[in-house]
Amino acid sequence: MTNSYRAATHQPWRLLVLPLLLLSLLASAQGQLTRYRAGKAQLDQGHFAVAMQELEPLAQPINHFAQAPDAGYLYAVAATRLGQWAEAEQMLNLIRNQYPTYASMGEVLYLQGQVSFEQGDYDTALRTLGQLPAEQYAAPREAMQANYLAKLKDHATWQRLQKRYPQSKLIGRLYADYLLSTGTLTDADRQQLDALVAQFKLDRSRYAAALAPAAAPVAPKALPRKGTYNVGVLLPFELQDNSWQTQRRNQFVTDLYAGLRLAQDSLQRAGHPVQLFAYDTGADTLTLKSVLALPELAGMDMLIGPVYKSGAKLLARYAREHQIVCINPLSQDGSLVQDNAYHYLYSPSAATQGRVAAQFAAVSFGTGRPAVLLHEDSKDENDFATAYQAAYEAAGGHITASHAFRPEDPASLGAAFLPAELTGASHVVVASDARKVGPAAFLALGTVPAASRPALLVPGTWLDNPSLGVGQLGSAGVYYYHPKYFDKNGLGYRRFRQLYLAKQNLPPSVFASQGFELLLFFGNALAQYGPAFQGGLASAPPQPGAIFEGLSYPSGAHDSQTVPLLKLSNLEPQLLR
Repeated sequence: MTNSYRAATHQPWRLLVLPLLLLSLLASAQGQLTRYRAGKAQLDQGHFAVAMQELEPLAQPINHFAQAPDAGYLYAVAATRLGQWAEAEQMLNLIRNQYPTYASMGEVLYLQGQVSFEQGDYDTALRTLGQLPAEQYAAPREAMQANYLAKLKDHATWQRLQKRYPQSKLIGRLYADYLLSTGTLTDADRQQLDALVAQFKLDRSRYAAALAPAAAPVAPKALPRKGTYNVGVLLPFELQDNSWQTQRRNQFVTDLYAGLRLAQDSLQRAGHPVQLFAYDTGADTLTLKSVLALPELAGMDMLIGPVYKSGAKLLARYAREHQIVCINPLSQDGSLVQDNAYHYLYSPSAATQGRVAAQFAAVSFGTGRPAVLLHEDSKDENDFATAYQAAYEAAGGHITASHAFRPEDPASLGAAFLPAELTGASHVVVASDARKVGPAAFLALGTVPAASRPALLVPGTWLDNPSLGVGQLGSAGVYYYHPKYFDKNGLGYRRFRQLYLAKQNLPPSVFASQGFELLLFFGNALAQYGPAFQGGLASAPPQPGAIFEGLSYPSGAHDSQTVPLLKLSNLEPQLLR
């Protein structure tokens, strides 16, 4: 059989297959178009979840749908209607990467700006909206920016945005309005506000009250010494809810109070008696307000609490008005104690931790090579990063890269740890307690040759991260700033643990330890200086702690200035500062 004959006999089959393939493709395209129209109709009718199911496959490049970018955009719109911002962002990124010539790319960028704002990613939102053509989107873009920025209440984020967009009148005006709304400004804030008013020619009369020099803090009133002192403890015990869920959630409150009670016994034995009066503030500010209305509270010599930020502001105001010193037992927010002579943080603030860590880094790692600063995008970590950068640069150092990240977002976390930035750095400081951050950091550092690998400075909470191995935690170049560090083998802790076990029949948690240390320190301050002990603490040398490394409030500081720095040596903590 010749080749020509074989070809001729097979030609009719080929002529039959080709139309079948064309019919199949046409049917597939028609099916996709029908599904697209159905998804669009579901979106119009408000059935957003169903619309997303119909549209998502059509947007994928592998399916070769002619209107794939339209399907993806409508999917993202449906996701935003449901508040599924991460899903919307993922689809919008797909459109931008896979369909860069999409005719409606402006709408994609505009929607992505909204999605980033909703997720609190102000930098990405402003950067994305900045890519829109001004002639078409100037008015809606400014309206969106004004709407979301007016809701921004984080001081560190405002500082970062103003630094990145120094010529933006919108950001300058809204930042000025934010500073005005805070009520109490530091000298640095007041200088910043004055500069914004001058730069953008804002109405100075609107900001006149905030720009006026701050009134001098009310001087602590002189009070006579007493044989015993009354201490009000305002904590959310939630005694009216006996469910096991509430009891478990509030275990830290119970532990904190148990530590306070044990310190009361120790003070009694030392001849410095205090009387504790516990008040249940509940989990809302309404309950706290009812407690603050009690006449007896105004007769206390000192107050301890609360643990939630909204309540902390109320109690701080009450303490200042009634001139009673109040100690916040857990917060690290330094803004709570600004310009208030009667409000203290037991712990070092996040800003103090950042400053002390930077001073340590400048001495230990030097300032000849730049540093990389990475931090979680949250209030405390932003405060830490701002203070760290200021202190490190004041010591002659340079931050070559600084990134904020969201620990639960793998893309955000991965983008923070860039090997190209780590190479050549003297050290990397990472401010985040999140469990996923430690493994990501060690993985990224592992890409840098050992000979040039930067040191790593991280929170002491990483030592309790089960996802990290002892070989990683004990590496030569890993250091920890650890405000809650104490020596478990020290005599003070062993004695406290023995007493606590005898009282509670279980070992103490860190909250119990903090409660014990807090009342022991401030109870002794009451005995030594009386209820107006602010001046005494300001001039007192650093005090060794009964359990922890000690507390110190020099020169009028209202958060403890003691921040231990350590590393592991043979898997044992070695205190460096």
